Amino acid sequence: MPSHSDFRRPPLHRAVADVRSAVRSALAAHVREGETVLVALSGGPDSLALAAATAFEAGKQAIRAGAVIVDHGLQEGSADVAARAAQQARALGLDPVVITRVSVGDAGGPEAAARTARYEAFESALSDTGASALLLGHTLDDQAETVLLGLARGSGSGSLMGMAAVAGRYLRPLLGVRRDDTHAACAAEGLEPWTDPHNADPSYARVRVRHNVLPVLEAELGPGIADALARTAEQLREDTEAFDVMIDEFIEEICEPAEAGIAVSVSALAANPAALRHRIIRMVALSEFGQSLSRSHTLAIAALVTDWRGQGPIDVPGISVARNGGLLEFSARSSTVG
Repeated sequence: MPSHSDFRRPPLHRAVADVRSAVRSALAAHVREGETVLVALSGGPDSLALAAATAFEAGKQAIRAGAVIVDHGLQEGSADVAARAAQQARALGLDPVVITRVSVGDAGGPEAAARTARYEAFESALSDTGASALLLGHTLDDQAETVLLGLARGSGSGSLMGMAAVAGRYLRPLLGVRRDDTHAACAAEGLEPWTDPHNADPSYARVRVRHNVLPVLEAELGPGIADALARTAEQLREDTEAFDVMIDEFIEEICEPAEAGIAVSVSALAANPAALRHRIIRMVALSEFGQSLSRSHTLAIAALVTDWRGQGPIDVPGISVARNGGLLEFSARSSTVG
């Protein structure tokens, strides 16, 4: 007669356990009992491993879990890929399962346009289903690639922070999980992910970073580069978030309404280090006018404080900035410049 030990379940694969643990923590921290969450499911290994883990963990926390599949229509057979992903989601027990076909424009390039369309679909799905959160399958490797791309563009600490684990209703539970582990988790659970041909297309900068740049860095500098980049992003995010809170409080003290916009005390800007002065200028532009200033535009505005020679207004995208006595006055422009 077989002993009790003969009926023991095989040990849980480490990769499956790691993905489930990451999802469990995210749900426990950010989703309440009885709420609904959605998984953004492309059918690829990252999102499929995330979907499987969410289906497993959500019920244990009395959370309803569904999926949203976005068909960008950019490849032949994309509708079939979306239908297969939906079938996999239902097989995992996810409900509701929403498929949305989007029209991708060309503003900002193909990657940016696809992202804009995708997030518009996410917002609609959240609204239609009443879900409180949407889970995205970005991994530690995606975070490392994002940091490298930001570094290459020279776009400052904001881009080096990478992606946030929590951004409003968007959760990224897998930012501490390697891409190899999502692949291994799918294999261990008998899931067959879809391989996106765009992920091998060298015309995309992210693909070149993934297949060319990171492997060279690993080979030349030793293993652990991706982990180090992800840690850098996390540390920068902590510092920046704390810094931003301090600046928000400071801005309230040194700003006042102006006839056509907002005015900032020149003496207060001059009395502070360049890093703080430049951040205040950028935050005013973004919060009051919805404009993200480049480094050159920020420095040109700062020169009205530090290198004042009676020069006229500085025109930057969407904003005109002029020095008027002891104030730096920001006002909206009717048109933009590059």
